[in-house]
Amino acid sequence: MKIGILGGGQLARMMALAGIPLGMEFIFLEPAAEACAAGLGEHLHGDYNDPTLLAELVKRADVVTYEFENVPAATAEFLTSHTLVFPPAEALAVAQDRWIEKNFLNHLAIPTPAYAAVNSLAELTQVMPSFGYPAILKSRTQGYDGKGQSVLHTEHDLANAWQILKGVPAIVEAFIPFEREVSIIAARNRSHEIVFYPLSENHHRKGILRTAQCLPNDSLQAQAEELVSRLLNALDYVGVLALEFFVVNNQLMANEFAPRVHNSGHWSIEGAQISQFENHLRAITDLPLGSTAPVGFSAMINFIGALPDIKQVLTIPNAHLHSYNKKPRKGRKIAHACLRTFTADALQDGIEKLRALADITDKS
Repeated sequence: MKIGILGGGQLARMMALAGIPLGMEFIFLEPAAEACAAGLGEHLHGDYNDPTLLAELVKRADVVTYEFENVPAATAEFLTSHTLVFPPAEALAVAQDRWIEKNFLNHLAIPTPAYAAVNSLAELTQVMPSFGYPAILKSRTQGYDGKGQSVLHTEHDLANAWQILKGVPAIVEAFIPFEREVSIIAARNRSHEIVFYPLSENHHRKGILRTAQCLPNDSLQAQAEELVSRLLNALDYVGVLALEFFVVNNQLMANEFAPRVHNSGHWSIEGAQISQFENHLRAITDLPLGSTAPVGFSAMINFIGALPDIKQVLTIPNAHLHSYNKKPRKGRKIAHACLRTFTADALQDGIEKLRALADITDKS
């Protein structure tokens, strides 16, 4: 079985690492010459819209998936008309545009913050009295890891925030004084079987995920499973999907969803019976989905900008380092460490030690 992946970054790399033991082979279509996944398969080096490379991918891959949601819509449409593509192109189209995404979630009665589309500074100025301050201005497309958004504290921030977004179509969202940020990761296969991972509690800084901790038996698990099931079934989804929430008064309010394997589920590599990466591959190839049951207590810590001293990371008990083989760069995810322990106290101790190492090299 040969899997085609649009993208050759760390998520593609981790998919390949999960699939190789299952006898799967991989082919990556990736514009960057130095793709960190390339050593785990074949690298089609070129643009996502290159007709020759797309034809090659169609000819050689049994099924195509993707590692991020900014794949050009034309690419997804072309591939869907010629081969099996999972997750479906509709999921990609919805997730690529925050306005469409929020409308879709609300249509499914999945609560979200109040929002409005704005296409000019004049429109932004006009709608702000109904939102109040603070609020958040976000570009409709190409936003990830805190990019393409600005916090609006007063009316004096509007012009500068609009200039930062360079006048692209945007949405403004009400600011939510949340108690926690959590996400649920679920997998649905071609036979419509669904499995759910335990909720992850997520901590961000400057819009980038820093820590994700598995929460077995969280009181909001059932609520999250019900909401993500609506989304999976409405999209006739195949693969792994992550739905991110704000927790407000012990209720879930959706922030956004990602139609792919997700950073907040990296703890599952060591912390679950079957990782999100293997279950994604099982889903798109219509294999039986594996157990998502947690193994002990687990968490994931991202390393941003540069990799700490490897010896210092591995000195921490129960730490498992995952380097992406990427060059250091400000704001770039270079690696992560998973912790898996058998007591909650040991987990918290390990998290504190890994966070301290991450802070030393953080160049975001």
